[in-house]
Amino acid sequence: MKTLGSRQVLLGVLAVALVVLGWVVVRAAQGPSAPAGSSARDASATGPSVSGTAGSGATDPVSGLPWVAESALPAQAKETLALIRAGGPFPYPRSDNRTFDNRERLLPPHTSGYYREFTVVTPGSDDRGARRIITGSSGERYWTDDHYASFSRIREGT
Repeated sequence: MKTLGSRQVLLGVLAVALVVLGWVVVRAAQGPSAPAGSSARDASATGPSVSGTAGSGATDPVSGLPWVAESALPAQAKETLALIRAGGPFPYPRSDNRTFDNRERLLPPHTSGYYREFTVVTPGSDDRGARRIITGSSGERYWTDDHYASFSRIREGT
């Protein structure tokens, strides 16, 4: 029995080491200069990422997220913003204009129901895709093109 217990301990230690190693590899791939909320994913799946395109080092002081100019967003995101401003109708009525829970905790913390979620149509996708605009009750708007792995604050009118 002593051998079986030793093997279990060794396997447990190896499992923990693999998890830590995986975490280190992911953090290293992101690089030390990655802005808050960004990811090291391959942007080719949904087109070029527009995170941080509002200017080098431009960060929203409230959220700590990079700004993205409205004009830098894909055409479908601009269409979604127009629908949000008009109050709809939205392409996915069962999913759009519903509460976004901010489970990832990448957006500033607020009470439940503060954020709303809207789908940005992804051409060629047979489902809702990964692109969303999240709105806050105070009027702020956030963009994600990687299904909540990262966000940018939308600078409207720019």
